[in-house]
Amino acid sequence: MPTYTMRVFRGDARRGDFREYHVETAEGMVVLDVIHRIQATQAHDLACRWNCKAGKCGSCSAEINGKPRLMCMTRMDTLAEGAPITVAPIRTFPLIRDLVTDVSYNYEKAKTVPPLRLKPPDPDGRYRMMQEDIDRIQEFHKCIECFLCQDVCHVIRDHDLKRQFAGPRFFIKIAALDMHPLDTRNRTEFAAREAGIGLCNITTCCTEVCPEGIHITDNGIIPMKERRADDYDPIVWLLRKFRGQRPEPA
Repeated sequence: MPTYTMRVFRGDARRGDFREYHVETAEGMVVLDVIHRIQATQAHDLACRWNCKAGKCGSCSAEINGKPRLMCMTRMDTLAEGAPITVAPIRTFPLIRDLVTDVSYNYEKAKTVPPLRLKPPDPDGRYRMMQEDIDRIQEFHKCIECFLCQDVCHVIRDHDLKRQFAGPRFFIKIAALDMHPLDTRNRTEFAAREAGIGLCNITTCCTEVCPEGIHITDNGIIPMKERRADDYDPIVWLLRKFRGQRPEPA
């Protein structure tokens, strides 16, 4: 069985460094399995966050060889056996200890998003919509809130703009609500003024790390930016005025 050299970050917000562990692996093991083996045999106090081990809870986010990934979905046999493998906490959020970070920023941002507001039901009291009307938002509902997209977003990571900026995870949440066929809110102003979508320069780094393959930039952020731009398009403004349409307040 192959033996890997794992360089795992140990420490807290005050100080820390990488420590090496030599771990014998078995066929089919993933990085999370190796971390658990280190916990069981060499470092009983190693802190990490995990839950389902099936790529659906988003808990075990880490930076493996510098790339944000889920530990439970990263197979050891896809990593070079001869070179040390580094496992570090996601760097955008405050470090608690070892591989565990404080991601409460994301939960605070989630509270600010205006929720779904349904239009009145049909005369028989039912709501109806076609499958084709919700196909485009089904993709966004695959989000497992691993926050890897938030981790690589340079606006959150490199600039002190957390107060003004929600981040890609919440842009697709807003997009999913806005594209819902039964919703009556207009979140364009919220996305611009409260969520700070104008600060996103669509580098697609969020899309590249999404373990669910969600096209965050192309299918969520860009359409929202275009919708915002329409508010300043004189032709669109005239058409709306001609039709008697006014933006629905959030």
